[in-house]
Amino acid sequence: QVQLVESGGQLVQAGGSLRLSCAASGRTFSPYTMGWFRQAPGKEREFVAAVSKLGITYYADSVKGRFTVSKDNAKNTVYLQMNSLKPEDTAVYYCAAATLIGAVTFPHRYDYWGQGTQVTVSS
Repeated sequence: QVQLVESGGQLVQAGGSLRLSCAASGRTFSPYTMGWFRQAPGKEREFVAAVSKLGITYYADSVKGRFTVSKDNAKNTVYLQMNSLKPEDTAVYYCAAATLIGAVTFPHRYDYWGQGTQVTVSS
């Protein structure tokens, strides 16, 4: 059984920074892609960022230049460093893992999901 546990979400002022973590556990867990998605109230879940097994990173246009995704293979942990936060970044942030290669921006490509962590950016 694979488990993904996010942490690091909290209330922050606009312009501030946060770092989210996603710790993965499970036997023989070797995902091809680890992704971050977010969902604001009344909106669909949207792609934020992803990092592949080869270390290739992907970003949504809305976060490019402000967010950085990284991973620590030894710790089975993926991070999302979020800088210059804006009120529109407010959402529940989810970590996800895809076991097969595929389009990283589509939620249905991912096999495992965390429970989410709330990020609230005040203006």
